[in-house]
Amino acid sequence: MLTLWNPTTSLFRWSPIFDELFAGGTEDGREQLFAPAVDIEEQEDKFVLRADLPGVSEKDIEVRVHEGTLALSGKREEAKEEKREGGYYRERRSGSFHREFRLGPSVDGEKIAASYKNGVLSVVLPKKEEVKPRQIPVSAS
Repeated sequence: MLTLWNPTTSLFRWSPIFDELFAGGTEDGREQLFAPAVDIEEQEDKFVLRADLPGVSEKDIEVRVHEGTLALSGKREEAKEEKREGGYYRERRSGSFHREFRLGPSVDGEKIAASYKNGVLSVVLPKKEEVKPRQIPVSAS
């Protein structure tokens, strides 16, 4: 017997699982993992890593460097309450994240700095002096 395969059929069967996974929480308020979007930009004297962390409090963010690895982790907890005509609406969502980045030999691990503003974590990874570009003077002979 031959059956016609429809790729969207199997996709829709997984939809509730993906909805729960990417929503950052479940209907019953259980914590879920989430992966923040990260951009890394190389500049002449440093690398700058930016992670989007909306809804995460500064006190719930941890930045660590250990054995050549930069680790970002944290958690978020959101609660929304609203009184409506004939009822009360309450929604809770929580989640945690953990991302690791291997640092190359050009990064000066002792001078890494982090700041957090408007839901964006910025981590500055300075380059070691010996790998920074430098001007070579040309002398007349």
